[in-house]
Amino acid sequence: MTPFYDARGNIYAVVAPDAVRRAGMDLPAQASRAAQTRAAWAVSAIEAFCGWAPGTQPPGSKDHRCDGLLIGPFQDSPPFDLLIVNTDGTLAERSGNGLTIFSQALSEQGRLPGDEVCLLRVHHDKADAVSPVGTSVKPTEVEGVKGFWLDLGKPSFGPDAVGAKGVDDVLLNDRDVSHVQALSALDFSWSRSQFVRIGNPHCVTLLESADALPSNEQMREPELSEGLTRIAYAMPAGTGEPCAAGVNLQWAMLESEGRIVARVFERGEGPTASSGTSASAVACAAWRVGWVSAGEVKVVMPGGTAPILLEEEQGELSRVRLFGTARLMD
Repeated sequence: MTPFYDARGNIYAVVAPDAVRRAGMDLPAQASRAAQTRAAWAVSAIEAFCGWAPGTQPPGSKDHRCDGLLIGPFQDSPPFDLLIVNTDGTLAERSGNGLTIFSQALSEQGRLPGDEVCLLRVHHDKADAVSPVGTSVKPTEVEGVKGFWLDLGKPSFGPDAVGAKGVDDVLLNDRDVSHVQALSALDFSWSRSQFVRIGNPHCVTLLESADALPSNEQMREPELSEGLTRIAYAMPAGTGEPCAAGVNLQWAMLESEGRIVARVFERGEGPTASSGTSASAVACAAWRVGWVSAGEVKVVMPGGTAPILLEEEQGELSRVRLFGTARLMD
């Protein structure tokens, strides 16, 4: 039976490479090779492990039982390689909630090396980013909750960081941000966005009012969903504009000191209850425009609140860490 895990409302299935092969897919033994051949097996794997059994899909639910599939580990001891498969069959470079879930699964299997740091390496087939993308994970406890600190490294900012084309520069708090015309065409208040790469690409739209935050229900309505898909997804599902490889979309509003409310529309997935890398990108974008200082930032999403630690050196963000926790679902 396929195990499903929940991390702040983000749900992933976790399967071993051998289980994928036993289900009839030709998954190569090496994660790097598997990533490059994903067109041959990924959609079938999603349907096999994430699809609803006939007659079991609840009315109004998503097309799949979860937000994606984690395949791994490909080794018996660390460092561990894995693949993160979106429900459209594409591969993600990184997922904070996905890596939290994978860490929890490894811990339950007795594979994590105690309280020591463990390196997880995500393989993908994106031409505009290095593969694998490494993330150091350390078991910890925050405010009585057991989980993991994920070291996401140093972020980069601006259109060049995510390969964005055809966007204009605008100012927010005397800092250069971007105007993405396709976003502001959907809502005129979505006119100032900060591009962030933190292993994967993000476009954080910075808002002044909570009324401009789209709800997940609104983002599932056909007209808005189609417009956001055109922006977020790579071709052929999207237009590949402004980013040829697609981009994760977020909306953020400063609620109070060190606390930001956010919504997420993921490339390859659509609206999600939460996203760890999206929360981290939101915190980085907020720092970039002076909404928050380095230190702890809390990002509030429909699925829960993500604690982020921003570390600054000589006026630049040097490291971003995300605290994640996950549970095995019944």
